[in-house]
Amino acid sequence: MLHTPVCDLLGITYPIVLGGMGSATSVPLVAAVSQAGGLGTLGATGRSAAQISEAIAGIRAATDKPFGVNYLLFRIEEESFAAALAARPPVMAFAWARQDQDLRPYFQRAHDAGLRVMYMAGEVPEAERAAVAGADVIVAQGTEGGGHVGWMASMPLVPMVVSAVAPLPVLAAGGIADGRGLAAALALGADGVLLGTRLLATEEAPIHPQYKEAIVRSSGHDTVLTEIPDIAAQQVWPGAMARALRNGFIERWAGQEWRLRQQADEVGTEIQRARQEGDVDNASLLIGQDAGLIDAVLPVHSVIEQMAAQASEIITTRLPRFVTE
Repeated sequence: MLHTPVCDLLGITYPIVLGGMGSATSVPLVAAVSQAGGLGTLGATGRSAAQISEAIAGIRAATDKPFGVNYLLFRIEEESFAAALAARPPVMAFAWARQDQDLRPYFQRAHDAGLRVMYMAGEVPEAERAAVAGADVIVAQGTEGGGHVGWMASMPLVPMVVSAVAPLPVLAAGGIADGRGLAAALALGADGVLLGTRLLATEEAPIHPQYKEAIVRSSGHDTVLTEIPDIAAQQVWPGAMARALRNGFIERWAGQEWRLRQQADEVGTEIQRARQEGDVDNASLLIGQDAGLIDAVLPVHSVIEQMAAQASEIITTRLPRFVTE
């Protein structure tokens, strides 16, 4: 069985973690990942205190395995965060703090509640800042991933972060969708992986079936880094671009960002409706380059079991052939 030190730290079977992708996560998805041996993580930003308490209770009713709750620090709301702390999920995950935001109080409050702290960073200095502030696990997020990302690719970023924050365990994120990516992450020094796009294309993911099929159809080459989704949503992320499917919505506004800002209210309503209706050409679809590796919508347990088995086979069977006495 594939097992790394982060498995012992987080109490999980496989070193595979669900990214806390806001409304793209749900109680069934989080519980399914944890029940399958990974660590499910609920995206908490934007959920009220009552919603957080209800969701955590729902996860606990569905599985007795460890899980996490994820907050975007630049948008964190005290009542929601306090409710999460009171419910004591085993892991509290954070990402995207402002540069002037002190990480220590949030990490300390989580530790005081007996929780592990995980922090996602797309740059070495940000990873170091989180390590100094007391994080237990660092996620090194490469630009290949879907949604909000930085500029550095996973291949150089992961070993740089591993060296910078040692001996803290590191998870690799961005561009990983199968056991080959997991094996590669371990070779780069990571203790495991954090997945986004691959776990969106699952039966349990709370997104429209047409969105899932758009991931399956994507070549990975048809994604782009852009500010268009954030302009339409009238939000500003600290130092991030959004990786999205280059569909009709993106093509229509590329080079017209100034005009989109003028019409953001109307366009934002339109893309929300398109997403709800499964109109994938006119919605904002945040997916990673690893969509090119995904050829089917599967149950969560199949994704995790296949990924772990493939990585184990690569490590135990394929790679040893290249080492001679």
